[in-house]
Amino acid sequence: MTAELEIVTDGALGRIVLNRPQAINALSLGMIEGITETLQRWQADPAIGAVMFEGNGAKGFCSGGDVRLARELILAGKPEAADAYFAAEYRMDGLIAGYAKPLVALTHGVVMGGGIGIAGHCAFRLTQAGARFAMPESAIGFFADVGSNAILAKAPLNRALLFLMSGVSVGAADALALGLADAVIDPDWASAFRPDMMTAAGSSHPETAIVRLIEAESIQAGDASFCALADLLPPTPPQSPAHFLSLVASVPELSEISALLATRCPGSLVATFFAQLEARELMHVGKTLEMDLRLASVMGRRPDFAEGVRAVLVDKDQAPKWTPPRLADIDVERDAMPILNARKAP
Repeated sequence: MTAELEIVTDGALGRIVLNRPQAINALSLGMIEGITETLQRWQADPAIGAVMFEGNGAKGFCSGGDVRLARELILAGKPEAADAYFAAEYRMDGLIAGYAKPLVALTHGVVMGGGIGIAGHCAFRLTQAGARFAMPESAIGFFADVGSNAILAKAPLNRALLFLMSGVSVGAADALALGLADAVIDPDWASAFRPDMMTAAGSSHPETAIVRLIEAESIQAGDASFCALADLLPPTPPQSPAHFLSLVASVPELSEISALLATRCPGSLVATFFAQLEARELMHVGKTLEMDLRLASVMGRRPDFAEGVRAVLVDKDQAPKWTPPRLADIDVERDAMPILNARKAP
């Protein structure tokens, strides 16, 4: 186990608290392995009726996976070690998605990337007013992973693609509308939620008790402004990433997001677009995570990943130089085919 996790049992409630607040609880390999081991142990423990995820620190629940580590491994000539990191993370996500006991995520602040991988796959997903959700991987030369495409496959296509490809952060109301959360609670009540969850976990029917608790304490989320903008897009099914970007550019109200999309990694836009379409064919979290692992192996080895992480997280100059620099410059055989082939199981 690691000091970056707090593992606590309160009666019949098992609590897993992410405890790396200085990094907004970014997921180290030790955290991932600790979460997996704990969930496996509690799944077989009859004394545990339900499990809840939380995150320490005022800034947020979880800012994502440790992509800096993955970059360092790749630059050190150890891409297989980076593959192993992503494999461990995706195994954890799959365990959460198929967990046999009620899993509750109580999120706040930043909920991004790997944070969505944890919270988004829980059976009960609560967030607090002021939370911000995002899959910002297109800004670092990667793709929307952690099974997020399986979650967003249930949302309207234009909403899913605009959220995943742009990497913009959205509030709690939009998280509900996108299917990333189930209810919003008042931050002032969040501290009182734990004893109520302890009672629910110890009841004869924990799931029913949790549902009643959420129904009693959830609040109005407000307007889903991002989804309202996405709904302005023409209903024409996009045929390619370039076609989708042209549809976005055709809506004046989406001019800011259109300009943002133009700065995102072209390879990432291709990977995320087609991964979302594939997830809609699969409609299965486990199979989507298997696709994610194949894509992670391809995308991590492209120069854009190291460059994107450098620009955003290491040097922080926010000026990545993509290869190729524009979506129009994507070469089908060189750039697109490895990504397209990785979508399908061999």
